[in-house]
Amino acid sequence: MTKKILLVEDDPGLSLTYRIRLKLDGFDVREVSDGEKALSAALEYYPDLIVLDIMMPKISGFDVLDILRNTPATEKIKIIMLTALSQPKDKERARELGVDEFLVKSQVTIDDLVERIKYHLG
Repeated sequence: MTKKILLVEDDPGLSLTYRIRLKLDGFDVREVSDGEKALSAALEYYPDLIVLDIMMPKISGFDVLDILRNTPATEKIKIIMLTALSQPKDKERARELGVDEFLVKSQVTIDDLVERIKYHLG
């Protein structure tokens, strides 16, 4: 069965690049561009994994993560934060909120991202 990925990224160029690559790797991908849409999509699409940016319009990735982890229907979805934020305090906050993995955009390639997604999906 095809694994479903919810891609939450407000940069259209990055979103397109990630979507194309993930589809090439056989994933079913839905993309949204803000935190509000991410929460709706998580409940209706019910992805196997969410790739979540932090700095987004409407609701931040930290708040999305917090809400998802405290909602019984979404609490077990795997979540990888992929962000430009690289401060230790940001990584620590994400861990406290229950993220499965924290990746910094400038420190990983798209191949690294795909590898980590496959790892978390078993």
